[in-house]
Amino acid sequence: MLILHPNFMEMKQKELKAALFDLDGVVFDTEPQYTIFWGSVCRQYHPEHPGLEQEIKGSTLTQIYERWFSGSLEAAREDVTRRLNDYEQQMHYDFLDGFEQLIRDLHNHGVRTAVVTSSNMPKMESVYRYQPAFKSLFDAILTSEDFERSKPDPDCYLKAAERLGVKKDECIVFEDSFNGLRSGRAAGMKVVGLATTNSAESISGLSDIQIDNYVGTNYETLSELIS
Repeated sequence: MLILHPNFMEMKQKELKAALFDLDGVVFDTEPQYTIFWGSVCRQYHPEHPGLEQEIKGSTLTQIYERWFSGSLEAAREDVTRRLNDYEQQMHYDFLDGFEQLIRDLHNHGVRTAVVTSSNMPKMESVYRYQPAFKSLFDAILTSEDFERSKPDPDCYLKAAERLGVKKDECIVFEDSFNGLRSGRAAGMKVVGLATTNSAESISGLSDIQIDNYVGTNYETLSELIS
């Protein structure tokens, strides 16, 4: 008679069931464009702090405002928001090398996919115009309107897993920013770090593997992280 170990189900090899992607610097190669925008803004409002545009990478707009546009500069938020909205309308949203191939490979193996971004719906409308097939690549798209708490809180990734009907240990998170990487880690998920915004060395402590783009990354290599 076959007698199963009480923890047999836990002993079984875990399976990759969902891939959760941040947007900027992860799906799209947009970080250089944002560096140009924030460089202009920071030089205007914080000339005393050269290189501030590098420090705020990966921060949400709310976090930037709370830290750098409070007090006497709070009135500048309206101008910055207007300029940012106008800028995002004109941006290029080009996929990172190998991304579309990876998505197809994941879908062919039954892996569900989602975007988990702090971007808002006006920004996403710009994305949809530039990339008409964007929505068809994902099973779910979660934006800032879907979360109560911003990265590095795990709320966004836990909500994404719930939306897709998968467990957190069946998910892999793809992130580039320190806050995003911490969010994925705090959610109890495996994390792939994209070295598009920060160096591979600087994000190595917050991610399980580091990649420059998706060339050479596929279902098989990612499954090894989950098992």
